[in-house]
Amino acid sequence: MTYLHAIILGIVEGITEFLPISSTGHMIIASSMMGIEDNSFTKAFEVIIQFGAILSVLVLYWKRFLPEWSFYKKLFIAFLPTAIIGFVAKDLVEHLLGSVQVVAWSLILGGIILVWSDRIFAPLTSTGRKTSDLTNKDAVKLGLFQSIAMIPGVSRSGATIMGALTLGMNKKEAAEFSFFLAVPTMAAATLYKLLKIYKTIEPGQWSVLAVGSLVAFVVAIIAIKFFIGVVSKYGFRGFGYYRILVGVIILVMLYSGHELQLM
Repeated sequence: MTYLHAIILGIVEGITEFLPISSTGHMIIASSMMGIEDNSFTKAFEVIIQFGAILSVLVLYWKRFLPEWSFYKKLFIAFLPTAIIGFVAKDLVEHLLGSVQVVAWSLILGGIILVWSDRIFAPLTSTGRKTSDLTNKDAVKLGLFQSIAMIPGVSRSGATIMGALTLGMNKKEAAEFSFFLAVPTMAAATLYKLLKIYKTIEPGQWSVLAVGSLVAFVVAIIAIKFFIGVVSKYGFRGFGYYRILVGVIILVMLYSGHELQLM
């Protein structure tokens, strides 16, 4: 993997990680178009550069992460279902991660749900519950929704946002809580992946990871601000249509003979 590859994938990661459009699906298309070799490092790269995206949330919302026990308690409770289910179902998750078709159909189905949700939850643009209104039971439900994103292509942020909307949160708060919950979830995934492969990473590859993470950090800051502005004004429908388009593109590429691999 070259520095140019790292920059491009960092841009893709930064744009797609917090938008409900599935970073996995976009990584498939981007890596396929660039002809990136499928190996243990490239598979880990996508997960590890999420560290940059995590930092973007901490920078933008640092006041929300000041010591406040109730806030951290809700994040921890919401994180637990994903951690537990991920550990128990890790073999099934690994199997699903090998199917690009699963990603494509998840994108399409998730897009349909987003379009549908925009009609059902239309009133929740400025009114509705806030993060501070959530109970511990609500946090568990949100964690269960997030765990659905173990199916590749579902989108972690999209699943969490849908869960938040069903609990009566307004669209802006739903989106922001998905950012907050991403911090422990993605931090755990990054640490786990690093512990698994750090001994095999070559000296030159550390700088590639650093470049990818830095680019993802900068781009994610811009993407989050853009996303909040769009959601507050227009909702999620546009992202739903976009997901459907990306899913169809992946299916067309697959059925036309392209060799697509999950990174």
